[in-house]
Amino acid sequence: MGEFLLWYESLDALQQVFWGCAAVSSMLFIAQTVMVLIGIDGTDIDLDTNTLDLGGGLSMLSIKNLVNFFLGFGWAGVSLGDVIESKIWLVIVSVLVGVFFVVLFVLIYKKMLRLESNGAFDVRACVNLMGEVYLRIPAEKSGVGKVQISVQGSIHELDAMTEGEALASGVKVRVLEVLGGSTLLVTRM
Repeated sequence: MGEFLLWYESLDALQQVFWGCAAVSSMLFIAQTVMVLIGIDGTDIDLDTNTLDLGGGLSMLSIKNLVNFFLGFGWAGVSLGDVIESKIWLVIVSVLVGVFFVVLFVLIYKKMLRLESNGAFDVRACVNLMGEVYLRIPAEKSGVGKVQISVQGSIHELDAMTEGEALASGVKVRVLEVLGGSTLLVTRM
């Protein structure tokens, strides 16, 4: 451990930041990946769903995407530190790689969501089932949010509204009925 600290302290401040971002984000990325593979995908918290919603249950500003950004940012800074001599250009390129990682993972996630859809799914099967708010649901049917519901072993992300108070991400809900199309009316558990 002492050798590691000596090595880390020998780096300049910018390389310490890059290595810190790379190491921490890599550990978080691995943890998120393992959780997804074993079926525990409760690692995402949308930080502002009103302004950065991408549709399909995706938000640009989420914990997963922050991890993806710092993964690209940190490893680009570490990898290119000896190649790009200007610290300003190194930071700019690292930020661009971080943004590229976010866009890449959002596109991959959108493709995976398309694979998940099943033509045999009947949204009416959701009535009386329990679910969890994925994207904040505004109060008094003033807007649409998203819920995640498990139906016959498959998780579905569906549009949802509520008649009561606003429901934040992570709140457990029960489906009362299906409104027009595939929008669900939900209530807090």
